[in-house]
Amino acid sequence: MALDNAQVIRNAYKVAEGKDIPGWAAWFTEDGTFTDESTGVTYRGADELGAVVEVMATAFPDMHRELYNLYVSGDNMVIVQLALQGTHLGPLVTPRATILPTGKRMDAPCCDVFELVDGKIKRFDCYNEGSMIFSQLGVLGISRPR
Repeated sequence: MALDNAQVIRNAYKVAEGKDIPGWAAWFTEDGTFTDESTGVTYRGADELGAVVEVMATAFPDMHRELYNLYVSGDNMVIVQLALQGTHLGPLVTPRATILPTGKRMDAPCCDVFELVDGKIKRFDCYNEGSMIFSQLGVLGISRPR
């Protein structure tokens, strides 16, 4: 029995949360992409797609994706409102720098948009609130207005 698009996405999140790197990459089409919209970086191919999950699992060993709402649009789109939650206990490698562990928790809003083809992810656009994540980790020198 084929999974519907909502089930595909729920299962892909479970695989990522379980830190199954090859399993995560297997949810994508051969030409599938993952774009982190907070950095503008697009990942392609099994190695790059897997590396994204590995980086987050290393930085946040207790990483949890709290799914709030899941919307299916047409035959091939799934939109998810969620929160990224975890404790920063390992190095967080970003496109610009590596952030050493702070021991602080993050709980940041995110919206993920998926395009699926034949039960696989062709495009995954992740709109995570990067500035909130970095603020919660204490790495942004933000001061309050006076």
